[in-house]
Amino acid sequence: MKNSAGKVYIIGAGPGNWELISVKGLRIIKTADVVLYDFLASKELLRFARKNAELICVGKSDGLHLFEQKKINELLFKKAKGGKIVARLKGGDPFVFSRGIEEALYLKKKGIDFEIVSGITSAFAAPESFGIPMTRKGKFSSVAVLTGRKSNGDKIDAPRCDTLIYLMVVANIKNVLKAIKSSGRRISTPCAFIERGTTARERIVTGTLADIEEKAREHSVNAPAVFIVGEVVRYGKRIYGHKFK
Repeated sequence: MKNSAGKVYIIGAGPGNWELISVKGLRIIKTADVVLYDFLASKELLRFARKNAELICVGKSDGLHLFEQKKINELLFKKAKGGKIVARLKGGDPFVFSRGIEEALYLKKKGIDFEIVSGITSAFAAPESFGIPMTRKGKFSSVAVLTGRKSNGDKIDAPRCDTLIYLMVVANIKNVLKAIKSSGRRISTPCAFIERGTTARERIVTGTLADIEEKAREHSVNAPAVFIVGEVVRYGKRIYGHKFK
């Protein structure tokens, strides 16, 4: 990769709890000249930035964008081209249902030095915060992480895995459930919405494929929330029963 005076670090900020960022990611924040952050990246992380660092909210979350992706790409290029060390903070992991790949490809094309710093995705962290595993040896051996919304209008995927985990699903739960039921799963299959997992405001709404849509409406589930489907959901109350109401 072509060297330049500056460098961009595309950093996974983790699932919401600021302590779940990597040691490397936190170190970069502390030394960066510029920090570009999304809504889903914990604001607590900004207190570790240098006093004279430039902090820029580019405001990307589920369905809300202060900056179009093209503008974010150009801003990353401009700051790095000017010799700045740039920390690009993205919620979760930068390459899991994120446009981090677009930023990386743009910087590569422009000859800007960059590095991907992995983060913990909410797809795993949110269920785990309520004691729900993704797999269990000898019982559940497959898991799929899926999008609950497709911009091109294609049918939602519902593969034959033991555990299904959907992100960006709240506003499209009706179509997601339709796809899951059409795949042959029993309507008695347990499932759960985990809202703002790992944070002080986290909560869980459990049910089955038959009633989860009604329960989500009854409890006013809002984004960001992870939707998990499968028998693994039953372990939650056994592991962290005190967190279930």
